[in-house]
Amino acid sequence: MAFRKAVKGTVLIGGGAIATVFGLSQFSQYRNKHGTLVYVQAAEPVTVPVKNYFPTREQQLLTLQSTSEFDVLVIGGGATGCGCALDAVTRGLKTALLERDDFSSGTSSRSTKLIHGGVRYLQKAIMKLDFEQYKMVKEALHERANLLEIAPHLSAPLPIMLPVYKWWQLPYYWAGIKLYDLVAGNQCLKSSYVLSKSRALEYFPMLRKDKLVGAIVYYDGQHNDARMNLAIALTAARYGAATANYTEVLRLLKSTDPRSGKARVCGARCRDVLTGQEFDVKAKCVINATGPFTDSVRKMDDQEVPNICQPSAGVHIVMPGYYSPDNMGLLDPATSDGRVIFFLPWEKMTIAGTTDSPTDVTSHPIPTEEDINFILSEVRNYLSCDVEVRRGDVLAAWSGIRPLVTDPNSKDTQSISRNHVVAVSDSGLVTIAGGKWTTYRAMAQDTIDAAIQAHGLNAGSSRTVGLQLEGAEYWSPTLYIRLVQDYGLESEVAQHLASTYGDKAFEVAKIAQVTGKRWPIVGKRLVSEFPYIEAEVVYGVKEYARTAVDMISRRTRLAFLNVQAAEEALPRIVDIMGKELNWNEQKKKEELEAAKKFLYYEMGYKVKSDQLTDSSEISLVPSDIERYKKRFHMFDKDKKGFITILDVQRVLESISVQIDENTLHDILNEVDLNKNGQVELNEFLQLMSAIQKGRVSGSRLAVLMKTAEENLGQRVVIPVDRSGGGL
Repeated sequence: MAFRKAVKGTVLIGGGAIATVFGLSQFSQYRNKHGTLVYVQAAEPVTVPVKNYFPTREQQLLTLQSTSEFDVLVIGGGATGCGCALDAVTRGLKTALLERDDFSSGTSSRSTKLIHGGVRYLQKAIMKLDFEQYKMVKEALHERANLLEIAPHLSAPLPIMLPVYKWWQLPYYWAGIKLYDLVAGNQCLKSSYVLSKSRALEYFPMLRKDKLVGAIVYYDGQHNDARMNLAIALTAARYGAATANYTEVLRLLKSTDPRSGKARVCGARCRDVLTGQEFDVKAKCVINATGPFTDSVRKMDDQEVPNICQPSAGVHIVMPGYYSPDNMGLLDPATSDGRVIFFLPWEKMTIAGTTDSPTDVTSHPIPTEEDINFILSEVRNYLSCDVEVRRGDVLAAWSGIRPLVTDPNSKDTQSISRNHVVAVSDSGLVTIAGGKWTTYRAMAQDTIDAAIQAHGLNAGSSRTVGLQLEGAEYWSPTLYIRLVQDYGLESEVAQHLASTYGDKAFEVAKIAQVTGKRWPIVGKRLVSEFPYIEAEVVYGVKEYARTAVDMISRRTRLAFLNVQAAEEALPRIVDIMGKELNWNEQKKKEELEAAKKFLYYEMGYKVKSDQLTDSSEISLVPSDIERYKKRFHMFDKDKKGFITILDVQRVLESISVQIDENTLHDILNEVDLNKNGQVELNEFLQLMSAIQKGRVSGSRLAVLMKTAEENLGQRVVIPVDRSGGGL
């Protein structure tokens, strides 16, 4: 009671004035403008007919080559580019979309997975009296509501806790969060609230208790970003947009305007990356929506144009789900260097990030050990000392490049506005730069509006507010039950299919293979720990997946959740894709190697080997060294100084346990640093030292050898699955 009285009194005195004077006036203005939008609905119906299917990639390429001229050609298949294509085609414009890699292969699949207005931007708007930042937050909150409405299967509200460790921070944070609610108006997901210390620990038991005063909980949205991006692209394709991934723009085409005599952009010379075929695509208007590569396309138009983008790298890591509650995120508003860190449940795992630092533009950003350790260090500051935050529990890590609009007065990327800029060059190239995931639709609307005005296109206003995306029309929260009842899928698999494909989940279930078991009847998993099934690979090819990387990172999210599991699933994925796409053995081998390289560099697998190198320090006390040597020599009977698959098989056979040779090879390969097919004593001691330090966890070889030692002479099953996993 004392706590509640103190909070109420402090809030009323310290926060009431700010919230009332600034917030209520804006709230009134917002309600006057959007008072009818209790549920987001399209202002105008879409008159363009929608197809019951989307064309194959080959049909799309044929359309691109055979169409004499498009109204709009969009370059870039991220969220903004696909949003532009959808906005244009639903206005009745003949639309084309080109992406040189896969849809959402860049920044749009590497986000924090939040659909948010930007709490910290609102703080900056108030502290610096920056009305532009305020307008951006206001717009983003409206777009947040719209995105949750048009793709409910891929998105949902998420409560986020802001822990408070100083009494004076309560009114400060409370005023800011309440103002966030007020700006959202009747599109507020759920009102924020204050928690006492005991209630905060009840909701988030992993939280550090020392000096905790209480907490404030507010709501934002969360989504499956890569699948959301793909849903936008597929929806555009259903409405008639000619969309093609793996189609690179080599140069822009120009023609002379007979009236002005000026050169005007009129299309692009393209190349099918998969076949090497080149062709031209003509269009009245070309839109540059290439994110971090914005300036590269602008320089195709004019080599002298100054750069307008300043790329910023954001690194995220994924940890086991036990690090966070199932349905409560955490926000650290003031890290040691001023950056904001989110700690969120996602896909039954925990995602933590992000960093914010200047970077060079690259198609293959790589997470650094420095950034990973920074995130882990900040996480340790907020979690209980009872929870050991281990470096080895990092299951995946990735880096994304934000295409921030440069502010010439800015000294660092943290103060760069996340707002977007639409620019039209002298030759008519329309460029959309900046912005963020949440506002992709508004960005697309502004871009197409500018394109229509600049090129005199015949089209009406945007129709994408409230326009449901692929899979949303007949989705319901209980749809997965029908999948279980009608097809005999596991409940977990059915829930995954429903939340990934929406009402299209039935199409995946129809092609699922019979398991031969009593239950589940259909749906063979790719890996045992995750609900992804083989039928998704077949369906992914229909969704324009053309590489194994497409499948493990964007059609499924396996690479983003656990790189070891993704590597295990690769051979089967390549076999299925090879059958669907008629790959020969050489092509399948190339795909397997390319996917492993992707996991190694871009998804953080490399950091695992970095934890176990020949130069690693072995910091074990003499008693531990003797204990581990004894365990090692139990397998190395001949005292060769190394163990092989045959040595391990011999010990396992003595206790009547059988593990197939391929699995044993994978288990030893995780520790075999010099890749000579055997594990030396020094390598084993390095492994045990790294495990003690927390740099490595869940090593299957370590678990197997320890269990074998403890149960030698007993006939027991030895568990060798990933126990929490980890890089």
